[in-house]
Amino acid sequence: MGKVVIDSTRVASKASRQSVFKAKQLRWERARLEGEHGEWLEKLAEEDPQEDPGTVVANLDAVRERLAEIPLELEQLEESGEKQLSRRDPDSRILHGPRGFMRGYTAEVVVSDQHFIVGQRGTQNKTDNHSLLPLLPLLPLLEQVERECGKRPAVVLADIGFDCNENVEEMERRGIDGYVPDSNLARELNGWGRARDSQKIRHRGLRRMRQKLRSPAGRAQYRRRRAVVEPVIGILKEQMSLRRFGVCGLEKVNVELALTALAYNLRHLHRMRTRHV
Repeated sequence: MGKVVIDSTRVASKASRQSVFKAKQLRWERARLEGEHGEWLEKLAEEDPQEDPGTVVANLDAVRERLAEIPLELEQLEESGEKQLSRRDPDSRILHGPRGFMRGYTAEVVVSDQHFIVGQRGTQNKTDNHSLLPLLPLLPLLEQVERECGKRPAVVLADIGFDCNENVEEMERRGIDGYVPDSNLARELNGWGRARDSQKIRHRGLRRMRQKLRSPAGRAQYRRRRAVVEPVIGILKEQMSLRRFGVCGLEKVNVELALTALAYNLRHLHRMRTRHV
């Protein structure tokens, strides 16, 4: 548990695009159904009492049932703060992936220097800034690693998505040697020109982080990050088909992700042992 690398990837939801609803769409549907409701009432009044009004009553009941559902869906939209939700998987979110926008979840993994997954979780996060030490209800990634492995990692490497002052401060407070570049410094580390060190940077943690990552040892640590975590995510997505979850709902998604990580670790452990036989 000397060194761990944290990264994330987008995984598509099981829900189809046809299950998505928006507030404007729901209001339009409600207005249409209210008109239909009046029409079915008129037809019911015109029906011959000697004839079976079953079809009219069935249609009227279906309209009333849907009209009762629409306010609940509008309330669900408002509470979520989202512009659109999926009826089949309301916990899923619109995320920006490598191929554009998609509906799904963010899968976050913590990988040891020996390429074992020592922590994982599925989130609704659209950015990673609060994932190193986030708020409840989900356990923070670093605390999860400490609880599951019985030891706190000494070194933590993460990419720009996890950069925020709170993460830097908390890792320093816990005695963790963190290497998390800000977006400008990441461009420099990737060979896109030196980041400007503005005099307005007052946060001491940010200044210390830049100084540490610019050192030869810091640059080597940042290069090591890719070699540790990216092959693991590649195996999860390409070999273990973690491009789309097979279940709906955040709680079930976390179970599937944990089982996938367990399967990966067993395969990796088996390969390591067979190499030494």
